[in-house]
Parts: sequence; C-alpha cells; structure tokens
Amino acid sequence: MKINKIKSNAKLNLALNITGKKRVLHKIESIISFIDLHDVILINQHNGKKHLISFYGKFSKNIGKKNSVQKLFEILDKQNLLNNKKFKVKIKKVIPHKAGLGGGSMNAASIFNYLIKKKIINLNHKKIRSICDLVGSDVILGTIGSSCVLSSSGRIKRIKDTPKYYTILVKPNFGCSTKEIYSSVRQYTKPKYSKPKKKMFGPRYLVAQQNSLEKIALKKYPKLKKIKFLLENINNPLFVRMTGSGSTIVAYYNSLKSCKLAKAKFEIKFKNYWCVTAKTI
Repeated sequence: MKINKIKSNAKLNLALNITGKKRVLHKIESIISFIDLHDVILINQHNGKKHLISFYGKFSKNIGKKNSVQKLFEILDKQNLLNNKKFKVKIKKVIPHKAGLGGGSMNAASIFNYLIKKKIINLNHKKIRSICDLVGSDVILGTIGSSCVLSSSGRIKRIKDTPKYYTILVKPNFGCSTKEIYSSVRQYTKPKYSKPKKKMFGPRYLVAQQNSLEKIALKKYPKLKKIKFLLENINNPLFVRMTGSGSTIVAYYNSLKSCKLAKAKFEIKFKNYWCVTAKTI
C-alpha cells in the first residue's frame, strides 16, 4: 500500500504564563509559533494484526514503547474509530526529546491530522479536542500547526500572517523533566492573552513577555543560564527565551544573516551542544 510522507514541525512557545491549577494540571496561556525544523513521518496502512511504530535518526534513542504516537493509536482503537485498520509508521527523529519543542506531541498530532484529512476517521471539533487531550496537553496545538494563541480558558485562536523570525535553538546535553519543572511552580500570573491579537506576535510586544517556567529551569540547571547570557550578548537578538519547560533556549532575529553569524559565534564557545537555525512558519 502507498507510503505517505508527512512533515511534523516543532513548536515554539514565544511566551508562556502559568495562570493557575485545575485538579492535577496547571492552567497555561501561550503565544505559539511553529518552525521549519521537522521530523519526517512515513505512514501506510498494512494487513498486519497490529500497528507497527518505529523510530530512527539522531534522536531516536530512548523512545519508550509508551510514546505519544502509540498512545494515539491505542485510544483510536479503543474507541473503534479505525474500523480495525492497522498502520505502519516510521518516524525520523530530527527534533530532540525533553527540549520544549513538542516533538512527540507534534508527531501524534501530525498523524491524527493525516487520518482526518484522508477521511480514515470522521470527527467533529469537540471529539478531536477530546482525543488530543487524552494523548497529551500539547497535541491539540499540533493539529492547528500554525501561529496561534492559547488562552487560559483552553481556547485556541489561530492568527494569520504573523511576523516571521529567524531563530537559533540551543539545547545542552541534558533535557528538562516537564513534571519536575511544573511541580516547582509556586506563583501564578493574571491571564493576559484572553483577547488574542496579531500584535502579540510583534517584537515590541514579545520583548515585554516571559516564560514563567524559565526562572525555575535556570535555577535548577545553571548551564541554561550561561547559554541564555551568551545568546543575549551575540549579534543583538530581538529577545532570548526558553521554549516550553526547556531545555531549549531560543534567540530570535529579524535577519537570516545575523542569525547565522550568531550561531557561528556561539558554536566557538559551546561546541558540544545541539545548535541549529530555524525559521518560524
């Protein structure tokens, strides 16, 4: 059967606030963009009795059997939404784990989008949201796949024609545990993003924002503080901010030339860290 190729783009939290807690999970609001850094997914229907999911590539090690993609298929099977159809999935991992880039969640979202687009499953918006939330809190963002604002209420508003940024992404040789970072949250922010606007993606607005989780991560991992300080002092970035719960620190630029030059300068100091450039899409 025909093998289909899907791109699964990484997401960036341009800004993120923790606004409270609802039972177990924290309530967050965030300004979100996607970048042209992506995993590659090969998917096709097959005649076997179970789904075959495999990973390869630089960041394919240590992905357990209980991953977001596996979880998605388990939920779809349990709810009998695939009518006993089975799929073979191969994922080339270009996006690192525990990086705040939503790699695993975006893989699940990209596959879910594919199944909906190909009319293999037919669901309304409410049901799509419900399944995404069962897989993981970030998955719904991946079904949108473009600039959006997540409000504290859980509402997501897509924003068109947002400014584009060139970015340097730096991840040290360790990841941040999402659970560990969130469990250290002690302060909440008053919601700011309940009325999403295009101006929220502009540099002037973003410079004044924050990632509420950054202070916690930088305190726990002093190396992140060093990375941020160095990035802030190379080639005048618009701003530098951690994405998600870390450990990736992102520097934002208006120009590709400045971005590439800054990357070259950074790599002289930190040769062993994962460091790539990417553009928001």
